[in-house]
Amino acid sequence: MIGDVDTWHLLAALLPPDQAHECNNCWAIGEQEAGLVLLVAGILSSDVAISETVRAELSVLAETWGEREGLTLRIRQCRSDGQPAPAVTLVEQDDVLVSGDTVLADRSLAGLALVPWISCDRCGQVLMRVHAREEWGALSYLAEHYVIMMPERTAIARLFATEPAGKAFTSVLQSCDRPSTIADAMASRQERRRRPRGGRP
Repeated sequence: MIGDVDTWHLLAALLPPDQAHECNNCWAIGEQEAGLVLLVAGILSSDVAISETVRAELSVLAETWGEREGLTLRIRQCRSDGQPAPAVTLVEQDDVLVSGDTVLADRSLAGLALVPWISCDRCGQVLMRVHAREEWGALSYLAEHYVIMMPERTAIARLFATEPAGKAFTSVLQSCDRPSTIADAMASRQERRRRPRGGRP
């Protein structure tokens, strides 16, 4: 499993060299929030096509550094590379919540709201963010936990009570018989770029 800094450098490599250098400098000086804004802005301005795995990874990084709400729309706007049968899909269904009270055999989620976030297109499991309700009815800005739900969304496959979003996302990628990682997605993209246009590999 690759670490956060390696993932960051892989994603920055999507950008033109000058922008990639600036993005990596943000990591080096501890300005990850600013670096994420630059990364997503660079992908959009350079019209870089990204895989759905990369799109989900960008959302996970944004969640990790507290920028998910501000960057979700722009991450969704990034152009897809159109590859069939993606490993995961960013669903981000804030309007289709699952009540923690309906989850079987886990009362620790009672009173909380589960937000469908990233789905595995191979097994149907869904990574969800678990939020508390604020006094005024809105969801808490930060997630309390992360859970991987079974396809029917009534039972938990795994609860991440204290682990970060990145660990939960990695578990989704590695949970199927045919695991796919961010490094796999980047390697596949590089392979496609090396192929002659209109020809066979």
